[in-house]
Amino acid sequence: MDLFQLETFLTVAREGSFSRAAKKLFRTQPAVSQTIRKLEVELGESLFDRSSRDGVLTDAGRVLEGYALRLLNTRTEALVALDELRQMLKGKLAVSANEFTCLYLLPVLDEFRRLYPMIKVAVQRSLASHISDELINHSTELGVLTFRPEDSLLRSIVVYRDELTFVVPPQHPLASSKEVTIRQLGTEWFVAHNVPSPYRQKVLEAFSRHHVPLQMPVELPTIEAIKKFVGMSNGVALIPGICVENEVARGELVRVPIRDLHFERKLRIIYRKGSSLSHAAQAFLKVAETFAAKKGEPYLFQPEK
Repeated sequence: MDLFQLETFLTVAREGSFSRAAKKLFRTQPAVSQTIRKLEVELGESLFDRSSRDGVLTDAGRVLEGYALRLLNTRTEALVALDELRQMLKGKLAVSANEFTCLYLLPVLDEFRRLYPMIKVAVQRSLASHISDELINHSTELGVLTFRPEDSLLRSIVVYRDELTFVVPPQHPLASSKEVTIRQLGTEWFVAHNVPSPYRQKVLEAFSRHHVPLQMPVELPTIEAIKKFVGMSNGVALIPGICVENEVARGELVRVPIRDLHFERKLRIIYRKGSSLSHAAQAFLKVAETFAAKKGEPYLFQPEK
């Protein structure tokens, strides 16, 4: 039993005649009769009373009529739903990011929502070390990382170039400096992020290499907390540049370059290699590409092999 057979059956039932149904379906009457006969053989029931010329339904035919209508209506609903997906009138986009990388998403999401307001966007907070697994396990469709994933099942696109930034409160003695050296920081108290990361390790190695002590008497769980604590004159911090743009612009924190310390951070959108991305995910990548072309550095769109 297939949908074509059911459509033919319903047309005969609606028209009350095999000949009128044939005209409606642009087929010959024998072809219509053959389709109905094949359906009856498959079901093991007569669907029409052959003693009547008006295509009267049998009891079995009346039972099938209701189910056939629902099946064909479901097909129509499915086709409409798929068309709405193609036209971006509905759908869902799931993205994994952490506190830092989510900041890249905000202006791009703003543009995406302007273009596709009917798409539901769910950005779930995840540890960077977990995001690759979440993509491979299909619990999310896109992820944002500061490092290139090692898994061969994933692809990555560089979308933003950031740099680790040294910030101090406006009243700090170093706030007026145009530049400092790493040796000048041996007596400073750093407010640190207590989440392990490759960049934290690089900073530790850099201070060790210069034989400079790195004092971290306070560790906090979020970058937002670190910024506020430093702004209250409780030390200094090394924070991703994208995270302190607003505070520096408002004069709440001061950015001071460190001559011996330059750590570039490239943000990447990652997704499953060979995966059929949803229309929403494809549209988001296109928006990210267009956004980078319009804004320029530090926004990028560079696929990595």
